[in-house]
Amino acid sequence: MATVLYITANPKEIQESFGLSVGEEFINAYREEHPNDEVVRLDLYKMTVPHIDTDVFNGWGKLQQGKAFDELNEEEKTKVSLISQLTDQFVAADKYVFVTPMWNLSAPPMLKAYIDNIAIAGKTFKYTAEGPVGLLTDKKALHIQARGGFYSEGPAAELEFGDRYLRAILSFMGVPSIETIAVEGMAATPDKAGEIKQNAIEKAKQQAKEF
Repeated sequence: MATVLYITANPKEIQESFGLSVGEEFINAYREEHPNDEVVRLDLYKMTVPHIDTDVFNGWGKLQQGKAFDELNEEEKTKVSLISQLTDQFVAADKYVFVTPMWNLSAPPMLKAYIDNIAIAGKTFKYTAEGPVGLLTDKKALHIQARGGFYSEGPAAELEFGDRYLRAILSFMGVPSIETIAVEGMAATPDKAGEIKQNAIEKAKQQAKEF
């Protein structure tokens, strides 16, 4: 049995989002194909994802100095503990599905905050004399990203930083298999939005069989 983290970073309702709609179709198809696997949903806009702030740095600093966890103040304890929980949950999972929109050429801020919680030296990567080495070498990931324009190829491809960033950071953490389903062009060609969504759903259902 595998554990799948289904991670969404979109404050919209499912029916209002192209990406979330395709994501739901994927995860439903995945459950049918892999009924014994556990799917854990993480809605980043409906949960507490600590930002790396003064409390976190102070808490980490105290622990690195050899102080006991009980010596941290309450804010430091809460944030450092939650970051550790999110990281451990990510490390323990076998597969990751990220569903995000493209905002301002990148991704929603909650996704970046979440990544900052799990990109932790000693847990998801380590430093060596030869440079950083990823530790998640037995995982796989899928990114379902909705974007209004066309960014898969051509000059605009250089302006897409959300999927490229996610693929880069996951590779940095050692994830060897990363796939992307782009739901794109709905704003550029609104008359084809329905067709674009349906095509992406079909790709998602097929991907669910192989993921």
